[in-house]
Amino acid sequence: MKAGVIGATGYAGIELVRILLGHPEVEKIFTGSVNFEGKNLTDVYPALIRQYKNKTDGLLLTPEEVAERSDVVFTALPHGIAEKHADYCVKNGKKLIDLSADFRFGTDEATFKKWYKEDWKFPEVHKESVYGLPEMNREEIKNARIIGNPGCYVTSATLALLPALKAGIIDTSAVIVDSKSGVTGSGRTPTDTNNFSSCGESLSAYKIGSHRHKPEIERNCSFAANKEVNIIFTPHLVPMSRGIVSTVYANFTVPASERIALQAKTADIGAADVVRNMYRDFFAKEPFVRILPPGTDPQSKNVRFTNFCDIQVYTVNDSKMLEIISTLDNMVKGASGQAVQNMNLMFGFEETSGIDFIPSSF
Repeated sequence: MKAGVIGATGYAGIELVRILLGHPEVEKIFTGSVNFEGKNLTDVYPALIRQYKNKTDGLLLTPEEVAERSDVVFTALPHGIAEKHADYCVKNGKKLIDLSADFRFGTDEATFKKWYKEDWKFPEVHKESVYGLPEMNREEIKNARIIGNPGCYVTSATLALLPALKAGIIDTSAVIVDSKSGVTGSGRTPTDTNNFSSCGESLSAYKIGSHRHKPEIERNCSFAANKEVNIIFTPHLVPMSRGIVSTVYANFTVPASERIALQAKTADIGAADVVRNMYRDFFAKEPFVRILPPGTDPQSKNVRFTNFCDIQVYTVNDSKMLEIISTLDNMVKGASGQAVQNMNLMFGFEETSGIDFIPSSF
């Protein structure tokens, strides 16, 4: 299979190239860049010297050349650009996986426009799109032609909340999501926020109440709960290159709290064990979600450079509140690894193919 990456010199784009170079089903990789057209990938990322494995020559083509030569196209571009490439792919029998927000809201143009201040230029192509979170939409992804790859914070928060929302055990009127991300989440372009002098030795919250991932989290959670879910989302920037840790807080409903207490007493276990067992059952068949054993707290280093999302659950405030911590690599399960997971599903490959990375132990 021939894969193309448009926007190959950004962080998500180059991570896609790294993963695809090791993918057993990918024979050729075509790379494109607007800013570095005509150069070679190794001019921008010397780490790839002698790593092409005859899958690519590393030449940075125009986006149009990449799309024309590929069976599947990954677009790792700023918001508002992928639509035209998706339109081309649909008309020419190709598939596209977009890592921007352009296809994350289905046909809901109003929400996209409200948060991203962009009008859709190809509204018809959005009817072909499927939201690319395999743990929610696996069967739909298999038959999709256009995938909107989820946001990194969104993946972390959604996976943390899915079992509780599906089971109806938490109060959905005010769910707190407190997330911390490494600086690669802000992209490769230098800014006053992500330069070393600003973010080194510092932890800061940003875009409180106005982060663009908030409506995406709420959309996913409301779908899972089958009712409106109000998310209070606060992201933070931490001085590490990659990784996300999300701590989620929600009150149990009174009936759920009483039921969990009874189950815990009957089984002679803690309330957190009851919920943890529920989470373990919910994700039992998911290859990339790991429910940690009691006493093991999630750490970003344990998922670094992997497609795993690690989750731990706790009960606090006399077991009246559920606390969930999830962690993932924002560049892999939060972006490029998940995109390749979607590709595997779309083309009928083994879902873990090319992304079954073994975590480092330190």
